[in-house]
Amino acid sequence: MTQPPPPAVEVVEYTDPLCPWAWGSEPVFRRLRAALGGRVLWRRVHGLLFDVDDDPAPDPAAETAWYARHVEEISAHTRAPRAERLSRVAASSWPASLAAKAAELQGEEVAGRVLRRLRETVFVLGEPADTPALALAAVRGAPGLDPVRLATDAAADDVLARVRADWAEARRPVREALAARGPSPHPGAAKETGDGGYRYALPTMLVRAPAGQHVVPGWRPYEEYACAVEELCPGLLRTPDPLPPDEALRRYRSLTDPERALLVTGAWPPPEAVRVDTGNGPLWLHPEEAATHPATARGARAVC
Repeated sequence: MTQPPPPAVEVVEYTDPLCPWAWGSEPVFRRLRAALGGRVLWRRVHGLLFDVDDDPAPDPAAETAWYARHVEEISAHTRAPRAERLSRVAASSWPASLAAKAAELQGEEVAGRVLRRLRETVFVLGEPADTPALALAAVRGAPGLDPVRLATDAAADDVLARVRADWAEARRPVREALAARGPSPHPGAAKETGDGGYRYALPTMLVRAPAGQHVVPGWRPYEEYACAVEELCPGLLRTPDPLPPDEALRRYRSLTDPERALLVTGAWPPPEAVRVDTGNGPLWLHPEEAATHPATARGARAVC
């Protein structure tokens, strides 16, 4: 007997390449993607945390010092790596978002690697990819990426239109996001914008299925995302088996300590791992990733 197709489920991830809370959510999102195993449509919507209309800081050095402390406080909750020194607050999220959106045209795997590199520019290197040149340089050499096509697509009108559509969608939060009241320090309620409207807090996940929809706003433990999926689609989520260290490093290319705690089993690190020290813990790179990663110029070393 022919089995019916699985439920049509969409997972919408409202994010930004330069958002510290979104960076801190990478471990649970990676585990959730593994648990869903490609059985849903996973769509990323870029919220443009640093918009082009934001007023420039009257004192950039003071703003950078304040924002570095802000990121440090966030990383104390998420345990995500943070840069030892932040050179500046990002001028704009648009260049990184355009590069990330353009990378989606080269497939889901390439898009994930590009977005990861863009996040690491600010939270590992302290140099946000806030210009087109910096965004393209950050992802150069990412496995599977066609850099010439990426540069062309990131400057194309259709990709700009897609990011503008993301901007608009992120500013049409569903009612549940407006009323969200999660625990501190990131309750997750939609943020009021300068024009009196609202934008999803980043990150926010919206799960849509024939049975309805659930919003999981802000930084949340894995169990809350799993419950949102299970309530709408019982049996869709499958517990992923932890990966051996070498296989995990080969699959993900770049791993933080919070990620390996959720995704990896066995003695760590594997012999081929390349360690990059940050302000509060290491980033681990696969040697092929390290060969072209911007962090390799910042003191990366192979683990013996």
